[in-house]
Amino acid sequence: MKDYKIAPSILSADFANLGKDVSDVVEAGADFIHFDVMDNHYVPNLTIGPLVCEALRNYGIKSIIDVHLMISPVDEIIPDFARAGANYITFHPEASKHVDRTIKLIKDNGCMPGIVLNPATNVSVLEYCLDQIDMVLLMSVNPGFAGQKFIESTYEKIIEVKEMIDAVNPKIRLEVDGGINLDNIGKVAECGANTFVAGSAIFNSDNYKKTISQMREIISKA
Repeated sequence: MKDYKIAPSILSADFANLGKDVSDVVEAGADFIHFDVMDNHYVPNLTIGPLVCEALRNYGIKSIIDVHLMISPVDEIIPDFARAGANYITFHPEASKHVDRTIKLIKDNGCMPGIVLNPATNVSVLEYCLDQIDMVLLMSVNPGFAGQKFIESTYEKIIEVKEMIDAVNPKIRLEVDGGINLDNIGKVAECGANTFVAGSAIFNSDNYKKTISQMREIISKA
């Protein structure tokens, strides 16, 4: 059986009640918590930092926290997120002066590293680091804002990256982020992804548990 993981993005959560909202989505069946970090520099938005990650841990959130760094430069903040309780830390190669060094920095701080590819970023960067990472995150929207529409060309990219992963280490997680909903999650799974970031589709729904259950039912048939 495929090891599918659903990772609600807290970018769409209720920040006035963040601890409870995240706790509720975990109780509803979420596997990972996707943590979007934006700096109003690498991307045109400003979100949250390590203190919020630490606050969620202190609140009692024990789930895997999947930190997606949309910031540049990236290296200085990695130890802070590691101390705050991150498990995965993914970053954009364009935001790092030395991708290999950033990967090693994440590992040295006890976290699992991942590479993030924007919609127009070539997959060739993975050829030089795929054997060193634990996750590839494919953006199916341009990073910066929640609620965007899924970019259709991502399907072909998922297939291409899945083939690369299988040739190196099938245990590397293939995550897709952006515009994931009940209408397309099945096809995303069929193409080869096993980790699904869904923000608006879950946090804007009336029933987290029902939505996550419906997603699981759909991907189980992929």
